[in-house]
Amino acid sequence: MERNLLLKIQYDGSAYHGWQVQENARSVQGVFQEALKQVLHTQPDIKACSRTDTGVHAREFCLSMKLSHNIPPERLLGALNHFLPPDIAVLSCEEVPLDFHARYSCCGKRYVYEIWNNPIRSPFLYGRALHYYHHIDEKKLNEAAQHFLGAHDFTSFCTLDNRDMGDFTRMVTESSVTREGDMVRFTVAADGFLYNMVRIMTGTLLAVQQGRFVPEDIPKIIEGKNRKLAGPTAPACGLYLEKVFYKPQI
Repeated sequence: MERNLLLKIQYDGSAYHGWQVQENARSVQGVFQEALKQVLHTQPDIKACSRTDTGVHAREFCLSMKLSHNIPPERLLGALNHFLPPDIAVLSCEEVPLDFHARYSCCGKRYVYEIWNNPIRSPFLYGRALHYYHHIDEKKLNEAAQHFLGAHDFTSFCTLDNRDMGDFTRMVTESSVTREGDMVRFTVAADGFLYNMVRIMTGTLLAVQQGRFVPEDIPKIIEGKNRKLAGPTAPACGLYLEKVFYKPQI
């Protein structure tokens, strides 16, 4: 009997060219599929919640797959973790309704961008956080981040390619900049994200720090619907997919 399984995984994206399988490049999906083949001796069709880019990390990444194999979810979890490399781990595995789809059933995501704000770099955070030398005024950046809240056309905050077509409006439900010691975090949640949206938001917030913008400029940048109006795209190393949201019954 066919079952539908939801798996939640996490990974350090430093050594990968993103999630999706690519020719002549190591991807998280490619490595995950190899582990699946080792366990099941077949290749299920994986549906992923999203596509992360080269160097981007995930603390919770969701995927669903239908299979006829009768392996119990807890056995599959343990077997996959046995065959996966140390920088990828399966957190949970559970049976879900047959109509569940990791991407199309998703109702929102939360991302966190981490910035190591210290004159001296941390060797332990290389590839895992952006190193920013000069002091960051997190209160000023948090003030700017509040302007992202609500439903807006985020054309100014995306890299245009064939991933994003049609309506560029997204509903941002959470947007804040906080500090814990020398770690500054930009946290943003929305019903969906455009290509490079969080990294461009981050780059724009850092441009506020540098005096290129003031917090009150953010609404004008949004209204302009022009990528050239916003700040640069922040490096991938500090970006984490933090949480994927589904309806309560899942």
